[in-house]
Amino acid sequence: MLTSMSLLFDSFWRALAYGLKPRVVALSFLPLLLMTGLALGLGYFYWDGLLAAVRLWLESSTLMASLTAWMQSFGMGDLKAALAPLIVIFAVTPLIVVVSLMTVALMMTPALTSLVAKNRFPLMERKRGGSFLASLWWSLVSTLLALVALVVSVPLWLIPPLIFILPPLIWGWLTYRVMAFDALADHASGEERREIFRRYRISLLGIGLFCGFLGAAPSLIWASGVLLVAAFVVLVPLAIWLYTMVFAFASLWFAHFCLAALHLLREERARAAAAPTPPDALNLDSLTLNDASKQTQPPPAQP
Repeated sequence: MLTSMSLLFDSFWRALAYGLKPRVVALSFLPLLLMTGLALGLGYFYWDGLLAAVRLWLESSTLMASLTAWMQSFGMGDLKAALAPLIVIFAVTPLIVVVSLMTVALMMTPALTSLVAKNRFPLMERKRGGSFLASLWWSLVSTLLALVALVVSVPLWLIPPLIFILPPLIWGWLTYRVMAFDALADHASGEERREIFRRYRISLLGIGLFCGFLGAAPSLIWASGVLLVAAFVVLVPLAIWLYTMVFAFASLWFAHFCLAALHLLREERARAAAAPTPPDALNLDSLTLNDASKQTQPPPAQP
């Protein structure tokens, strides 16, 4: 029987292989088109206003004025012009990541889970323990909690290492919550889903955190887009496509792991149900029944 760790690595390599399938790559263009149109449209209408507001805040802040003077003393005065765009990008990136995750979960995860089930577990019974409305509610509540955590943690982002740690941790937790539920929604019953969550919670959370930190990598492209303004329009779709592929890989990883765990759980329960009752237990049951029948028999009638 596969252990939790072997199941984790087995599903990882399978997810990598499935991620190279033409069908998966083709599916990734659906969220890409939606997210790119949304990002470019919002950027067209609000980018200049956000930059102006951030520049005004920087000019009125004594802390930022001291930081700018310190940068100029080290010959880095040219970075002042890029400071406002960088702040805007670091502020909106968590929202873009969350929206990308939800878009992939809505537009790709059901198809990817069906692909894994069809190829690996074609005979697996679909108990449909999570309806579309239940999945939507679960995702919305999880997203709301993640957004609250992001907002609350913003002051800690001023500490340089934490800005690279806290957002990926929150994204990873949200990935675990959304993807694991969706991977089991169609095939597992509610009781089976809760049992798999209980048994493999650490492994499932580990998958989510790994993908959360992996999803932070495209943010470097956003930052370089600020410095390469001429290529910014090209880099934005590239970064969004990378977000899409990261969460598509996460969806495949959760699908392989969760469906394999569900298969093992059902095999385990089938073996337990088919196992013969030990003879000692049968004798004990019969003796108990005999004693109970003797106690319930009425006493013989007196002559």
